[in-house]
Amino acid sequence: MVTKKTVTRLGFRTGEYIVYPAHGVGLITSIEEQEVAGLTLELFVISFEQDKLTLRVPVAKIKSVGMRKLAEDAEVTKALETVTGRARVKRTMWSRRAQEYEAKINSGDLIAISEVVRDLFRSDDQPEQSYSERQLFEQAMDRMSREVASVNKLTLTEAIQLIEKNLAKSPRRGPKSEADTEGEEAAA
Repeated sequence: MVTKKTVTRLGFRTGEYIVYPAHGVGLITSIEEQEVAGLTLELFVISFEQDKLTLRVPVAKIKSVGMRKLAEDAEVTKALETVTGRARVKRTMWSRRAQEYEAKINSGDLIAISEVVRDLFRSDDQPEQSYSERQLFEQAMDRMSREVASVNKLTLTEAIQLIEKNLAKSPRRGPKSEADTEGEEAAA
């Protein structure tokens, strides 16, 4: 029952790129019906090429899972401006901050993801990141770059270069002034 022509449901159509918060940017390949436990469900079939993942999401659950259309150009511009800002690192334990970063990444909100990229970015002259910091940074960078690439019709590599170029514009913390920055942020 897979339809080859463009089909639209709840404002989403086949052949359109979307953002699924838990997985990032995916392509709606079709809308199909499946019988599950005696009920007929209409499902979006979403392909995430880079993860080699296909997801089937009930049309009725789209709002509750947070699926959304790609960001508008203005939101991408705002996200790129966000990464040029000064990193805002709270004075809380790493485990608490890591949970907050994970929640921002999985929110699917491009601006929140760009805040994680900004806060966890380390330039070459800064101290090393822990393994978990690097993992969260790479996850946020991956989500952000995929959406920037899709919206601006760039390759993934070009999108990463664009984000890195904007990160390079940001005021950087020096190795010894990290505590000073945290103090400034706490006072602000």
